[in-house]
Amino acid sequence: MKKVVLVTGAGQGIGRAIALRLANDGANIAIVDVQKEKMMAVADEVRSIGRRATIFKADVSKRDEVFEAVDHAEKELGGFDIMINNAGIAQIQPLLDVTPEGAENIFRINTMGVLWGIQAAAKKFKQRRQSGKIINASSIAGHEGYAMLGVYSATKFAVRALTQAAAKELAHDGITVNAYSPGVVGTDMWVEIDRRMAEITGSEIGENYEKYVGGIALGRAETPEDVAAFVSYLAGPDSDYMTGQAPMNDGGLVYR
Repeated sequence: MKKVVLVTGAGQGIGRAIALRLANDGANIAIVDVQKEKMMAVADEVRSIGRRATIFKADVSKRDEVFEAVDHAEKELGGFDIMINNAGIAQIQPLLDVTPEGAENIFRINTMGVLWGIQAAAKKFKQRRQSGKIINASSIAGHEGYAMLGVYSATKFAVRALTQAAAKELAHDGITVNAYSPGVVGTDMWVEIDRRMAEITGSEIGENYEKYVGGIALGRAETPEDVAAFVSYLAGPDSDYMTGQAPMNDGGLVYR
C-alpha cells in the first residue's frame, strides 16, 4: 500500500495502533493529535518500520485546523489517499446530569470532528482529481445506547449517519466512506470509563470492565491491534466495493 494516510488521535491507543499497522502495510503516515510528544514518539515508530511520517498538532473540533492538517499531509508526504477520523473522547454520566457544556464538547470532538474530516478529505481528493477513502470511528455504542454513556452513544450513532450520507454523496467522485465500530478495547479510555462508572454506581474499580468483557463471546477484551487490523482492511483494496457501512468488530458482544 504505497499511500499517504492521515490518522487523527494517533498519539496513543487505537490511533497509534492504526498508524503502525498501516505503516507496516506500506503507507506513509500523517500523525495528527493534540499532544506533540506522543505524536513524535509514534512518528519515530513509523520511521523505524521504514515509512515516512509527519506530525501536525490539531484540535479536530476546529474545522480550520483539520483542513490545515490535510494540507500539511499532502505537502510533506507528497500525496493524500486515506483519511482516518479516529480522534474521540468518552463521557461517562447519567443523562439527567449532562450539562450543555459537556454535551457540546463531546459532540464537537466526536461528531463535528468527523464531519470536518470528511469535508477536508473530500475537498482534497477532488482537488487532486482522484479517488480516496474516508474511514470514521464509530463504536458498538453507535449501534446500541448504553447507560451512563448516553451522550457518547449519541455521538457515535451520529457518526454512522454521517458515514452513510457521505457515502451516498461522494460515491460518484470515487470516494468511499466507511466506519469501524470497536467494542471493549483495553485502552486508557476504558480505564477512565470503568473508574467513572465505579464512582457513579458505587461498584469496585474493575468491576464494570470485567462485566462487559465477560459478555464477549471470544472471551477477552479487544486490543488496539484488533481494531487496526480491521481498519487495514477498510484502507486496503479488498474493501473497494464497500461504502456507507459501519461493521462491528467487537469479539461477539453486540449482534445486529
